[in-house]
Amino acid sequence: MIKKVLQLAVFVVIFIAVTAYQELGMLADNGEQPAPYFSLPTLENEHEQISLSELAGQQTVVYFFAPWCSICKFSMPNLDKLHEQQKLNAVAIALDYDSKEAVEAFTQDLDLSMPVLMGNHQIAANFKVKAYPTYYVIDENLKITERSVGYSTELGLRARL
Repeated sequence: MIKKVLQLAVFVVIFIAVTAYQELGMLADNGEQPAPYFSLPTLENEHEQISLSELAGQQTVVYFFAPWCSICKFSMPNLDKLHEQQKLNAVAIALDYDSKEAVEAFTQDLDLSMPVLMGNHQIAANFKVKAYPTYYVIDENLKITERSVGYSTELGLRARL
């Protein structure tokens, strides 16, 4: 029994250390850091843009993903479910993709209801995205209040809101 508790403790310490390391260099989540501005085309219509300013007045999860990311494939449905149930506002931003078709295939396979935007290298640099998935929670004043890298459950997302 003690051996199992010790193993669990070691796992938790390693998990916390890895998470802290992954979050190094991300934008501050103290509620004072403004989210970097963006205006990006939607996946559905390249002539339709969604900008950061349109997110003012509501708490929003801005979720960065890549279509080749297997963790994103498991994590995005958790976020989309909360978005679909109107428990949170969410926007997904595709990065590191080869083609629009690759992003379409990825999102269609997941049957996402949240808007998907076509990101670029500049938006990745502005938000300091180094791994996928990365997400930021932005408050109604467009300030960053939470951040994370990697898989997140529905419960984990709710806890950050």
